Amino acid sequence: MTGPAAAADRGQERHQEATEFLTRLTRVLLRTSGEGAEQIERSVRSAAAVYGATADLVVVLDGATVTVASQGRTTTKAVREFPEAFRMDQVVALKPLLADIAAGRLDVAEADRRLTAIESARPPYPGWLKLVGIVLFAVGFAPLMQPTWYEVWTTAVLGAGTASLAAAAERLPRLATVLPLVAAAAVSLVTLEAFARTPAHGGPVLLMLPALFYFVPGDYLSAATAEMAAGFLTTGAIRLVYAVFLLIQLYLGVILGLVITGRSRHALFDVAAHGDLPRWALFLAWIVFTVGTVLAFAVPARLTGPLLALVYVTVGVQAGFTELVGEVGGTFAAAVVLGGLATWLAARPAWPPRIVLLLPGFFTLTVGSLGMRGLTAVAGGYPIQGFHDLTKMITLVTAIAAGLLLGAVIARRPATGP
Repeated sequence: MTGPAAAADRGQERHQEATEFLTRLTRVLLRTSGEGAEQIERSVRSAAAVYGATADLVVVLDGATVTVASQGRTTTKAVREFPEAFRMDQVVALKPLLADIAAGRLDVAEADRRLTAIESARPPYPGWLKLVGIVLFAVGFAPLMQPTWYEVWTTAVLGAGTASLAAAAERLPRLATVLPLVAAAAVSLVTLEAFARTPAHGGPVLLMLPALFYFVPGDYLSAATAEMAAGFLTTGAIRLVYAVFLLIQLYLGVILGLVITGRSRHALFDVAAHGDLPRWALFLAWIVFTVGTVLAFAVPARLTGPLLALVYVTVGVQAGFTELVGEVGGTFAAAVVLGGLATWLAARPAWPPRIVLLLPGFFTLTVGSLGMRGLTAVAGGYPIQGFHDLTKMITLVTAIAAGLLLGAVIARRPATGP
């Protein structure tokens, strides 16, 4: 077939190929949208321009509409995908793909094949190593709650339980929907019955939190704040509501533990035990934490060293500035430095995307745990302490989001060319 009809068919085919690829790209980016909606729009529109199309997106937390215009045709597609941060290897693999598309090195068919390979790739670590990673992630965080050997070994036991539940949830979708609730109830029950029998070992919530930190939505809280600051009000508001919903699940799980054990709500006292960990153990804890993050979130192993360096920089800046200007100022300063370094490094082709570089350093700022401590303190009959923690959570969430945004603005290269 030749002439206008053949040209029209070729145009229709090219439009359909571009639309299908951009829709799939949106779905993958939405699944990995830990930093918010802005990156999705930028990446999809840039790819569309390379293939002679324009793309308009309306993004919410778990979905998007993609309108693609090319070859005199317009098509709108709806995408549903829930964001999660458990396959950072796919996030890392997306960066060179997007770079090759932007450089014009891939046609639509080849770009689609590479995207398929990224989606279908197996996780870099076997399932049992992910379980180990979740335990190490919790154990490394434990000294930040209470610098005691008791906190460390009880966290190892409780973390093994939550890791097992996380593994089971991958095979049982119904469990996955209520996983924070179930994990918190199990941890609460074991802690109250076996580990929190005396104030000498610290408050029950302080013993529970490290094992539950894997489920605490600190990243959602900060991403929601950043999205609203950037003008994505609907997406940010939905993400914020979902983060609060996850915190409430954790809170209800802890309360269920009280109900099952028959303990008084005053058993949720918030008292820290006397620290007995040496300084070298506190220093090594961040290595354990970073290795756990790499394994739990499927980060390529070659990035362990750089991520550990960013963790130590974040911890050092936070500690130093906290001494000078207080906790909020120290957290803000650490977020600025972390955001700036991550943005500067991510701009280099050989480095992974910004969200991967931010991940372990961000977790060290421990935002979401304050929200859970606040809710459980209120439930335990300590309203002043509870509202103090909740207020601090709101303040620190804002400080972290603003700090990361400021660091990115400072480090981002100015646009050049048209």
